[in-house]
Amino acid sequence: MAKIRLALIAGGKSDEREVSLKGAKGVEEALDKDKYEVIRYDPATDLAAIARNADRIDVAFVLLHGIFGEDGTIQGFLDLLSIPYQGAGVLGSALAMNKHLAKELYRLHGLPVADWVMAVKGDITAPERILSSLQMPLVVKPVKQGSSIGMTIVRDEQQLAPALRLAFQHDDDVMVEEFIQGREITVGVLGNSNPQALPLIEIIPDSKYEFFDYEAKYIPGASQEICPADVDADIAAKAGAYAVAAHNCLQLRGYSRTDMILQGSELYLLETNTIPGMTPTSLFPQAAAEAGLSFSQLLDRLIELAMEGGNK
Repeated sequence: MAKIRLALIAGGKSDEREVSLKGAKGVEEALDKDKYEVIRYDPATDLAAIARNADRIDVAFVLLHGIFGEDGTIQGFLDLLSIPYQGAGVLGSALAMNKHLAKELYRLHGLPVADWVMAVKGDITAPERILSSLQMPLVVKPVKQGSSIGMTIVRDEQQLAPALRLAFQHDDDVMVEEFIQGREITVGVLGNSNPQALPLIEIIPDSKYEFFDYEAKYIPGASQEICPADVDADIAAKAGAYAVAAHNCLQLRGYSRTDMILQGSELYLLETNTIPGMTPTSLFPQAAAEAGLSFSQLLDRLIELAMEGGNK
């Protein structure tokens, strides 16, 4: 049987380039060499090569994070070339990448979220509008960044201006939301027409980290990741239902991972990732392993879902 010709697309131009390249290394090592002929492409330099070779590519595995990767741009490019790919299409990618629009859709579909406002640059010198709308502490974050880049927890008014300046360095759109103290839970979802929730994972950053920031995410041993999370069955069921609802309301397919905060018995959605980290020890593969899928089997399943077609 002929091998599937797979374009592994990683690198790119976002602040998460190195994370993407690290993930691609793990994916390439885990892909069954008897099933796939793998060719690597980096959108920072290889877009013309992808277009030139399009008729010789059976499927793409997109492992880009952040802008120009998770925001629908590369997905639209692949659609134009009639190359199937895993995960969300243009619409779903763009919606999930924009944290403000995603939260609007969560709320429209009855999913619980923290209160938030959109910031403007004038709030840096005149923060009264924000402070009168929300209760401290606050979370300031770029709307279209991942890996907690540019994000700050603000615990007193003096911290707000520097936090806004930092966030605006990474994005023209910045949101400020009320900080909810609680346990950080993440829930993977897998499937196309009938997506299913994977086992929950609880993330516990080392005490030296104020939250699950970039270092806590990517430095080995910086955080504990407990799978399955030690929560009551009714909470696990509710978190799974929320993750599937978020996946559906954002028009996603294939897979996603939704982050939440558990405060007491209440859950609050933070954001949904359309291209979760994909090293063997990343959160989504951990949850899949708990559900009985090895890393190699998970990759096979994602490629199968990609080749079913119908990206939204």
